[in-house]
Amino acid sequence: MPELPEVEVCRRGIAPELEGEVVRAIVQRAAKLRQPIPGELRELLPGCRIVAVRRRGKYLLIDCRRAGVEGTLIIHLGMSGNLRFVPADLPPEKHDHFDLVLPGQTLRFADPRRFGVVLWQPGAPATVEQHPLLAILGIEPLADEFTGDWLHAALARRHGPVKPVLMDSHMVVGIGNIYAAESLFRAGISPLRAASRISRLRCASLVDAIRATLSDAIAAGGSSIRDYVHSDGGAGCFQIQAGVYDRAGEPCLRCGGAIRQIRQGGRSTYYCPACQR
Repeated sequence: MPELPEVEVCRRGIAPELEGEVVRAIVQRAAKLRQPIPGELRELLPGCRIVAVRRRGKYLLIDCRRAGVEGTLIIHLGMSGNLRFVPADLPPEKHDHFDLVLPGQTLRFADPRRFGVVLWQPGAPATVEQHPLLAILGIEPLADEFTGDWLHAALARRHGPVKPVLMDSHMVVGIGNIYAAESLFRAGISPLRAASRISRLRCASLVDAIRATLSDAIAAGGSSIRDYVHSDGGAGCFQIQAGVYDRAGEPCLRCGGAIRQIRQGGRSTYYCPACQR
């Protein structure tokens, strides 16, 4: 599933082409993805100018405005969705469910598994945070407010293993399986350690590791494990430079010991037992 780095790469890829453009039409080929696509988008969006393309967690937010209409188009890529620019006259393929038609080109949303969303939140851009899908989200890990002190206070109430806790989007958004494992490796913290038993000093190191991991992943174009591709069709390559992820049995890049693989919360966890305590 695309996580924060992949969605941020997508946002950066589409924003220059979208911002300032006026929507000509909407083409909707599916009534429902994970949730029904609002049918009123066909009437609401034509004539709207796209004023900004933002991200909240794993959601893309496209702010739109015209006389009498203001709101935000909310898009989630699901497990296998992608957004790409195509010529306006390019015939759709089987899983192309939604088009945002612009002057000269079309932004097309494909979602083979139909786990994504295309929704609408009316009102000024700030009101999108009131949408039920966004109102439950935790802190942004790249925001200034995400500090060692904040994380220490948040983890003090959580007694389970730290890696699944970091992946809880109600606490902090966008740290998926790969990025949680890599951040803990960089910080030297075992994924098995109880979250509430991580000191304030180590929380500060973990915050730095999370920021660095996500920033490196964004710079690398995200991670392409199965379906994820950029808006231009390219693939991410962060997984190639991973320190522990998908390296079970291979030597640790720090100590030379064997990387271990376990299961946590139904997901594979990779770590170095010698380096991570």
